[in-house]
Amino acid sequence: MKGEAAVINTLNNLLADELTAINQYMVQSEMCENWGYEKLHKQIGKTAIDEMKHAEKLIERILFLEGSPTVSKLNAMNIGSSVLAIHNNNLASEVAAVKAYNDAIAQCVQAGDNGTRELLKAVLKDEEDHIDWLEAQLDQIKQMGIQMYLAEQLH
Repeated sequence: MKGEAAVINTLNNLLADELTAINQYMVQSEMCENWGYEKLHKQIGKTAIDEMKHAEKLIERILFLEGSPTVSKLNAMNIGSSVLAIHNNNLASEVAAVKAYNDAIAQCVQAGDNGTRELLKAVLKDEEDHIDWLEAQLDQIKQMGIQMYLAEQLH
């Protein structure tokens, strides 16, 4: 099925965001493992896998719409050099992702592309869940302090 060029372009932009997020989360997950924060290593690694699934769905949809997935484009990554910086950077990335998905959904509504809209709504829900988890982590840091929070993240 031939898709609208503007929608395919938007899907490729979202794909670049997801591919960037995969790399960012993978590096952060390994940093946390290196620091001994096993719980964060596992959770951030799980988030990287979520982003891989999002990328896969976007690629499938682009191909269905007879477009060409662009997998060679990455955006700037914001890794962070501490757990607090990692959480803050990831929260900013996820907030930007929610905005991008909402904008893309509006574009799909305008284009009458309900199949893509439904796909994007499902991914949007996952991104909102990521924000919820990150906000909870930052609240815990505020309430108990960074040292106590980090002690909770050990094996």
